[in-house]
Amino acid sequence: MSAVKITDRLTVASQPDIGSIAGLAKDYAALINLRPDGEEAAQPGNRAEHAAATDARLGYAFLPVTGSTITEADVRAFQHAMNSADGPVYAHCKGGTRVLTLYVLGEVLDGRMRREEVETFGKARGFDLSRAARWLARHDACKPAVKGFYDVRTGSIQYVVSDPAAKRCAIIDPVYDFDEKSGATGTANADAILAYIDSEGLTVEWILDTHPHADHFSAAHYLKGKTGAPTAIGAHVTDVQKLWKAIYNWPELQTDGSQWDRLFNQGDTFRIGTIEGRILFSPGHTLASITYLIGDAAFVHDTIFMPDSGTARTDFPGGSAQTLWASIQQILALPDDTRLFTGHDYQPHGRHARWESTVGEQKHANPHLAGINEAAFIRLREARDRTLPMPKLILHALQVNIRGGRLPEPEANGKRYLKFPLDALEGSAW
Repeated sequence: MSAVKITDRLTVASQPDIGSIAGLAKDYAALINLRPDGEEAAQPGNRAEHAAATDARLGYAFLPVTGSTITEADVRAFQHAMNSADGPVYAHCKGGTRVLTLYVLGEVLDGRMRREEVETFGKARGFDLSRAARWLARHDACKPAVKGFYDVRTGSIQYVVSDPAAKRCAIIDPVYDFDEKSGATGTANADAILAYIDSEGLTVEWILDTHPHADHFSAAHYLKGKTGAPTAIGAHVTDVQKLWKAIYNWPELQTDGSQWDRLFNQGDTFRIGTIEGRILFSPGHTLASITYLIGDAAFVHDTIFMPDSGTARTDFPGGSAQTLWASIQQILALPDDTRLFTGHDYQPHGRHARWESTVGEQKHANPHLAGINEAAFIRLREARDRTLPMPKLILHALQVNIRGGRLPEPEANGKRYLKFPLDALEGSAW
């Protein structure tokens, strides 16, 4: 087992054996494992390492990455794991290169190291960091720039997508905070997005929702009030409004989509600074779902999750596994290096939150898509959906989100009230 001390806080190492983990507690406060399970037959794996770390009273984090699929979310998760540790960290992959890669990428992104220093820094410590240098070159060249904001409560990812040269941006799928136990609402998520936009000197050109969400409130209306930017969603939101108007017995609900400033159809275009955006109609999860293809980045919402997490459910009112399959094929027909940004991540096996992949990765590694035909996908998707309870906020959220994120109007006492229909949906989990 080889280990190289990088700083007083970080030691980079190759794969430790399980028996040696207990001894790490003498010098370290936490163990970070960067190896995906199954990478090598002989590796102990996440479950065994976690158990050994727990027995040794070491902190533990599972951040599975491969050298070719590292994203900024991985870099930030590594930084968070290090900063959360109560002392020095022992971080490993197979040989240590991935660990040092994440470290130096964070140092460069935060301005503590220059790009031209990366490879020399690695060589001085016995590591080849040429891949890190190439990652930084691609990162600089990417248009648009994409910043993800992960909401732990709902597993949702919100995005700011920007043209760095023009300093123009769009906000995609923002979350308005809601606690169903107390009924409290808040704007912490949306305000964090506004703070980032302010820090980057950006001007908001669009506030975009991919569909009416079933597991969180949309902050589109709140952010329009703060920025003055127009809101938009897919034109088939009117079908969703009509469907839920009946479920809520809501005769006064307007079902013409007038709650948004623009309704997008398949093939429509828009601009963020100098970058063109294009609309792909991608229903299946909902009747109204659309994908925003902006430059080389596609925001695929609840259509495709990360490659280790499959695809979106199709058992909501208006959903269809067959329709979702067709929508996914349209997305997978994009170039293999197209960046895909998903709408949710539920951190399978306790790994860190991730939200960026590529078309090529999805074709190769997503178990719902790789080597699967339409009939097999429909069987798999419908069988999986039968095991899922309804999202806990679906009846709360839809009455807000089919009105563009507007909360119910205050009643005579100044309070707002949600309407909650009983026995409206199937899928109870007793």
